[in-house]
Amino acid sequence: MNWLWFLLVGLVGGVLGGMGMGGGTLLIPLLTIIMGVGQHTAQAVNLISFIPMAIISLIVHIKNKLLNKKGVLWIIVPGCISCVGGALLSKVVSNALLTKLFGGFLVVLACLQFVLKIKKKS
Repeated sequence: MNWLWFLLVGLVGGVLGGMGMGGGTLLIPLLTIIMGVGQHTAQAVNLISFIPMAIISLIVHIKNKLLNKKGVLWIIVPGCISCVGGALLSKVVSNALLTKLFGGFLVVLACLQFVLKIKKKS
């Protein structure tokens, strides 16, 4: 029966990821807080689940001719390098520190969204 909860958490994260919110913003807290999964594992699951979503999104953007082919390498190359760097760095960071860093990231992200929303209204 536990697998059913994991399936539900995955579906919620996938739907939100597909809507552009960023499924990891919700998936990681759901996995760590509700399901009791360690921070390292939750972030790994999030990154692995991102791969098929990114491939599908890329295909859709190519079909709709929304891809700027000139700028794509400027995003892919640094993204891949920072992924590998982040994965290597996460191996030496404790679960507790990684949890605090992710929480801080979410707070900064929320503040940034709040400020951008206020600027947009002005």
